[in-house]
Amino acid sequence: MENLIIEPWDVDELTHEFYVPEYIEAIGIEVLKEYDLQVNSMQVVTTKPDKGGAIWKIETNAGPKSFKLLHRRPTRSMFSLGAQKYLVEVQEARVPAIIRTKNGEEYVEAGGKLWFVAEWIETLAPVSKDLVGAKQLCYALGEFHRLSKGYVPPSQAEVASRLHKWPKSYEKIYSKMNWFRTVALAYEEMPASQALLNVVDMFQEQAAKSIEDLNQSQYFEMVNEGNANWGLVHQDYGWSNGQMGPNGMWIIDLDGVAYDLPIRDLRKLISGTMSDLFGWDATWVREMIQSYHEANPISPELYEVLMIDFSLPNEFYKNIKEVLYEPELFLTETTIQLIQSIVDLEQSKWATLNEIRNDWSDKS
Repeated sequence: MENLIIEPWDVDELTHEFYVPEYIEAIGIEVLKEYDLQVNSMQVVTTKPDKGGAIWKIETNAGPKSFKLLHRRPTRSMFSLGAQKYLVEVQEARVPAIIRTKNGEEYVEAGGKLWFVAEWIETLAPVSKDLVGAKQLCYALGEFHRLSKGYVPPSQAEVASRLHKWPKSYEKIYSKMNWFRTVALAYEEMPASQALLNVVDMFQEQAAKSIEDLNQSQYFEMVNEGNANWGLVHQDYGWSNGQMGPNGMWIIDLDGVAYDLPIRDLRKLISGTMSDLFGWDATWVREMIQSYHEANPISPELYEVLMIDFSLPNEFYKNIKEVLYEPELFLTETTIQLIQSIVDLEQSKWATLNEIRNDWSDKS
């Protein structure tokens, strides 16, 4: 078992979303022997089979715990575990505490991956899916970002930073529009090809304008202030990873944290929420930004970068990029409807952005 390397696994009709291969569970049982815990039961609560990760809820003599197999490279996982330790032990953030092994370690390396045990916060519950809940999520996110400032990772950890990568990610979206166009032309007989061709130029022009605006903003001066000054983004924050619990909102599943400008998380949260509403609402966006600002103040320069990040055709890119992998399965009648819904969403987005663009001009 010592030489086993954990690999991603397939999920098919014979298995299910909570399936974990037996050899991985066997490694997990060995890992748990490193802890001063009597484990009474293990229940899989989520898996990432395509990446090789899983989470169990374990019932122990010391109460319920979370037992995680992290799918990333061990040195990358050391970065996120160091962050979790910093947030709990230094900043007293509402983040689950890591349980140490018998030897005082924060994790166990086995199967080429890191495993760790953390407190299971039994009473967590999602906030309401309304503006009140959205504002609670945003305030908690701002608090998380503020408390994460100053984090310095362990010396052996791989430094995860997206701080300087914005221009490259913008350019990627712009260039992928060319790919979308090429695929649509190559499969022009497919039902959705013409619908895609009808809009791709518009979205590519939007991406070009976003690149130009970013280059003319204070972005480069801001990122030069350094990683620890800005702190961490969650990268997967939303209605499931920010939940109400003892003494307020808790933030969980920190496995993907990285240094970045904090408003990237806020932009994703707001964009996703507006998508769920099937249209942008200026009142929601204003109040979500204000709630975040109350916990982690947004400067006018950072607000400008937030507006630029909104302007990128994020939803179009996220929903259409699948065409590059399976064009014949993707370019169907259903995708025509998808494209139209994205175009409708974009129209309400731009109406909202035009309304709120100057909200921060008088703030200092």
